[in-house]
Amino acid sequence: MSSTIPTDEPTTDEVAAPPRNALDRYFGITERGSTLTGEIRGGVVTFVTMAYIVILNPIILSSGTDVAGNTLDFLQLSAVTGLTAGVMTILFGLVARLPFAFAAGLGINSFLAVSVVGQVTWPEAMGLVVVNGLVIVLLAATGLRRLIFNAVPIQLKLAITVGIGLFIAFIGLVDAGFVTSTGTSSPPVGLGVDGSVATVPTLVFVVTLLLTGILVARKVKGGILIGLVSGTVLAVVLEAILKIGPKFTEDGVNPGGWSLSVPQVPSQWVSLPDLSLVGQVSFGSFERIGVLAALMLVFTLVFTNFFDAMGTMTGLSEEAGLADRKGDFPRLKSALIVEGIGAVAGGFTSSSSNTVFIESGSGIGEGARTGFANVVTGALFLIAMFFTPLVSIVPSEVAAAALVIVGAMMMAQIRHVDLTDFSVLLPVFLTVTVMPLTYSIANGIGAGFVGWVVVRSLSGKAREISPLLWIVAAGFLVFFARGPIEALFA
Repeated sequence: MSSTIPTDEPTTDEVAAPPRNALDRYFGITERGSTLTGEIRGGVVTFVTMAYIVILNPIILSSGTDVAGNTLDFLQLSAVTGLTAGVMTILFGLVARLPFAFAAGLGINSFLAVSVVGQVTWPEAMGLVVVNGLVIVLLAATGLRRLIFNAVPIQLKLAITVGIGLFIAFIGLVDAGFVTSTGTSSPPVGLGVDGSVATVPTLVFVVTLLLTGILVARKVKGGILIGLVSGTVLAVVLEAILKIGPKFTEDGVNPGGWSLSVPQVPSQWVSLPDLSLVGQVSFGSFERIGVLAALMLVFTLVFTNFFDAMGTMTGLSEEAGLADRKGDFPRLKSALIVEGIGAVAGGFTSSSSNTVFIESGSGIGEGARTGFANVVTGALFLIAMFFTPLVSIVPSEVAAAALVIVGAMMMAQIRHVDLTDFSVLLPVFLTVTVMPLTYSIANGIGAGFVGWVVVRSLSGKAREISPLLWIVAAGFLVFFARGPIEALFA
């Protein structure tokens, strides 16, 4: 095996302590400086910060009406969202043994609901997701995905980590209502509601953020989990007293309401999951809209899926201290293959492509270092299928505080990048800023890749650039121009 390709074994320069039992030996808990308690705690925190997907993914997907006039059922979507997230998170934990949890990717589910089903039916759209996943699995199994991963210079890998940190923090600030859209071109975003953050949900976010920040700064074990629980209790108490209610109601918008779920003790705790959407897949899109148009949709899905996941895993492995000097992490090939399987599974269950979630960083910040944390998170997702009303008790404003904390942690990686060379600084800057500003990891990676190839090559450093990076950069140019190309094929 070439020296440029890492082995599929854990990368560490430290002498590992002897494992305590078979479970410890399999997951490498002691070897990675973790404990069973820390893994369980990290797995729980990851689940709490990701639990909103059981509600948000159905909201997004059920809003799309396909060409046949059909929509997907909310409760059925909630059930398959929890099922797929649980199974894939556990599978990734057992195979890759990394603390990266899975769920339906928000970029792709929105793309399906807004753009794809306007041309095909929902089963056909999910068929395209399955094809996208099979392509990614093939790229990973043949080693091409790993080669592309290795071709990325360490400076860009670190920039991806920092960009994801800013992206996570920005998502948290938006979810909390701390940063909102102004509805105007200048400025496009503003502070709270009409420049004020005096709404109760946003104040709960601020209190949770400051409390969690203090606990983390004082190195309190379980600081993030304590902060999440405390924020949830505060939210439930305030809702019971003030009767704030949801932001979106039948009578219109309540600016001071809870954005996604109202923090109140549910009257019904248990509900049986309806898994009727499993297997509702068709590959008729190639006949309905033509092979070229269907392939263009698959290309968009593959590019988004491929580089979103690559960027997320790069950032999480750096944050967990599992990456080596080149930015590679343990069992890279296995991780890339299972991530592709997540897309296949998401299409097969109609929950949309499942991929590594950046919210996993919250569990890593709490101490998760191995795949056992994933087993905990995945088990909670499977249980959540039966307790959807109870899962919704944690408001997104509280979970948002953990995202901002983790985003701040990931920002620290910028210290490892030498920014004195402007041919490095500009691509790094593009990567870091485009991610949060366009709400897309893939867009940030693409801007960084194109910037790196163009600026470095025309600065006399063309020989230092991997040929694969040139190819990927060219692919991103097509990706960025996909609108006119799709229009041409249509």
